[in-house]
Amino acid sequence: MSLLFTVPCLIVIANWLWPLPLPLWLKLSGAVLIGAGAHFYTWSRLSSGSPFSPEFPRPIVILFNWAFAAIGFLAVFQLVLDLAALVQAGVLWHMPHIPTAFRIVAGILAALLSALGVINVVRVPPIKDITVTIPGLPASFDGYRLLQLTDMHISTLFPCSWAQAVVERANTAGADLIVVTGDFIDGSVAMRQKACAPLHALSAPDGVFAVPGNHEYFFDYTEWMQHLSALGFQLLLNTHTVITRGDDKLTVAGVTDLSAPQHDQAGPDLAAALRNAPPNAPIILLDHQPRQALLAAQQGIALQLSGHTHGGMIKGLDWLVARANKGFVSGIYTVGSMTLYVSNGTGLWPGFALRLGVPPEMTRISLRSDAITS
Repeated sequence: MSLLFTVPCLIVIANWLWPLPLPLWLKLSGAVLIGAGAHFYTWSRLSSGSPFSPEFPRPIVILFNWAFAAIGFLAVFQLVLDLAALVQAGVLWHMPHIPTAFRIVAGILAALLSALGVINVVRVPPIKDITVTIPGLPASFDGYRLLQLTDMHISTLFPCSWAQAVVERANTAGADLIVVTGDFIDGSVAMRQKACAPLHALSAPDGVFAVPGNHEYFFDYTEWMQHLSALGFQLLLNTHTVITRGDDKLTVAGVTDLSAPQHDQAGPDLAAALRNAPPNAPIILLDHQPRQALLAAQQGIALQLSGHTHGGMIKGLDWLVARANKGFVSGIYTVGSMTLYVSNGTGLWPGFALRLGVPPEMTRISLRSDAITS
């Protein structure tokens, strides 16, 4: 187990569990359970060969995520208690005793926060409405609606029944076009074929378009692209499509993921994606990661739709995720003359399934023409 997981585990066992007035056998049993919870990634790797795809029944994956997060929260709370005791010791010149009641409250609070975080993850997300004004948008596209799904991470945590509920909600959203900005799955095609089957029913008048996320490259990228195509997704792999309303045009382009070259696949190529695109038609770009938004803006993109960040998962820690993504983590950003929207995600990676203050979403984006709204 890496140091990152060992330290919280040891803090909880040594500083929280051991001082409690409990029988030795109960402390030892608790220490074993805490250690098992902290080894979640190890068990996941043993179950499937990958920490990204825990192959346990859904209730077990939920329990592991709850325990994993509770250990982390409890370690933080215990450190706060220890720090308060040190400050008090510096004032009183003797080390005070941390009351047992404080430890119990810390444990209860950690358990409840973790439970709330996991519950927020596994629910079918609501539809979130946003409006984006696009300069030069033809009047015939004013009010055009896209529905963005992203980061579904279909797995044992998000099984067939969850995917079916997402599809049903998406199909009743009244969108003209549905787009998926990557991270469909965690697992191989053989593992996820049944769970992904409901995606075949996704439907919108102008089609269902998608780009890969980094997780598709973890599990046989080529096989997944073939399978998603068979499910009816029109994959925009460094290419584009054109939506028409009479003589008016709207370009929807897509690029592969930044991680692709690490897996011997073609990396994102915006120039190729835009080659032969109709001039003067506004361009919507699907790019799983938001990090290259500035480059997209410089190429005249009107709207970029991304995911990948999961919105930071925990309010207050989103700044850390933002630092790894050029400052983009959740919501609407203005990048030059381009609008960037970063979705919180529809699902979440099953290896750290926790959301506090950052709800999942299916995003319905209404396009407005600046000529009409001004």
